Amino acid sequence: MSFWKKIFGEESGQSAGKALRDERRYAQERAKANSEHIKDRMSLAKDGKTHQEILYYMAQNDPDPAVRAAVANNKSTPIQASSILSKDEDQDVRLTLALRLMNLLPDLSKDKQSQLYAFVVQSLGVLALDEVLKIRLALSSVLKDHAFAPAQVVGQLARDIEREVSEPILKFCLALSDEDLLDILKSHPEGWAVEAIAARPEVSEPVSQGIIDTDHIPAGTVLVNNSGANISRETMGDIVEKAKKITAWQKPIAMRKNLSPDLARELAGFVDLSVRNLLLERTDFDSDVMEEISTTVMRRLEFMDEKEQGQLSPEERVRKLAARGQLGDDLLTDALAVQDHEFVVLSLAFLAKTSRVTIEKVIAMNTPKPLIALCWKAGLSMRTAFRMEKELSRIPSNELIYPRGGTDYPLSEKELLWQLEFLGVAYP
Repeated sequence: MSFWKKIFGEESGQSAGKALRDERRYAQERAKANSEHIKDRMSLAKDGKTHQEILYYMAQNDPDPAVRAAVANNKSTPIQASSILSKDEDQDVRLTLALRLMNLLPDLSKDKQSQLYAFVVQSLGVLALDEVLKIRLALSSVLKDHAFAPAQVVGQLARDIEREVSEPILKFCLALSDEDLLDILKSHPEGWAVEAIAARPEVSEPVSQGIIDTDHIPAGTVLVNNSGANISRETMGDIVEKAKKITAWQKPIAMRKNLSPDLARELAGFVDLSVRNLLLERTDFDSDVMEEISTTVMRRLEFMDEKEQGQLSPEERVRKLAARGQLGDDLLTDALAVQDHEFVVLSLAFLAKTSRVTIEKVIAMNTPKPLIALCWKAGLSMRTAFRMEKELSRIPSNELIYPRGGTDYPLSEKELLWQLEFLGVAYP
């Protein structure tokens, strides 16, 4: 087996490796490669006609870093030599190699199963962990703009401790996978890292949820203002709920195209006049929805005005509204929207014919079934019960019980009655 095949195998990707060796020239090059004169070795290192075996030998053995850098930059140097050059003791050699390998990526990435591509990725992976910042910066500045960048390499750069290395990758690199982004979000990154992810040209639904789950307000603001962010209905619900306290989110939410009518109605209940007007100016909702939004706004304003007047105690307000026949789903939803939890507790106790203490005990249990049973006894809809789970009892999202078919109670009557009996609440 020839030296070439022994070192590089059958697949070189370069015709020179498969050509017959010019024995006379090869002998001259071998002599030059071992010359004491750097000028001889440098001319050999720069020459594109130098045999690849010689260039490989020089990459491994030449004592001068300038010569090795010339070898790294020579287009005829076999890619297989990059595994040696990527660990060279001289940073200029490593930087030269990094730039050359990145220039090769567009062509090599067309066949990601090739041996040459594997060599390039392996060497870039070593360089992405280089102790010299300049080398990692060079990789980041080039790879951030290319979709063909190797996923494992940009994944390493995205986790770099230096902001100037990782931020461009987090913000711009399309080759960075959702798996990497979600893993980074779960590792409690710096705020600027979350903001960079939120500002990406395109953000997937899972990553959008991951950003909101960090509770980083500036990043959430970037996300809701990002037209390239794909936000699921469930995540939009979380955003609307958090927007009750985060006013910076309210206006961009009101303008998002995928805001559903029910979330628009909820949003309308607690935002200021300028944001309500934005909702009322939308043209993508039908007339019934617009009328309902307007009605919801007026009803909640009236609710708040009555509360602020303070002429009646909370208990008296509940009894007065019940006597008018107004104590029901709409009013309790309004109270939840403006976070008047005392009113909600008193109303639920009144409608379920039990005590305030019992309601507060159930809320503190932080489990959904007893609360759902009380809402059922109170004659409230399952949709209202679901909001009670989220907003009143603050039950963890993975433990929430959703309405069946979007509207119906998911528990059987037998199970609901058992829950009431357990609580010591009579039925009917």
